[in-house]
Amino acid sequence: QVQLVESGGGLVQPGGSLRLSCAASGSIFRANDMGWYRQAPGKQRELVATITSGGHTNYADSVKGRFTITRDFAKNTVYLQMNSLKPEDTAAYYCTAYILRGPLEYVQNYWGQGTQVTVSS
Repeated sequence: QVQLVESGGGLVQPGGSLRLSCAASGSIFRANDMGWYRQAPGKQRELVATITSGGHTNYADSVKGRFTITRDFAKNTVYLQMNSLKPEDTAAYYCTAYILRGPLEYVQNYWGQGTQVTVSS
């Protein structure tokens, strides 16, 4: 079994910063692409940022220049540094990862339970 556990959410004022973490644990042979999505009330889940196993990153236009995604390959952990936060960044943030549980198994997509980020004065 594989679990993704997020942490680091909370309440922050506009212009502030937060750092989200997501640790993958369990039966992991290799973690491929990892990333973050978010979902605001009444809206569809949307991509925030992704990072490949080669370290290539991709960002939603709305967060470019403000958010940075990184990963620790040894710890199977992905991070999201969020700066210059805006009220419209308020959402539940979900971690996702494509995990290979064994050399002869298929890659499967896993999701975390989500962590709430609220940007408000």
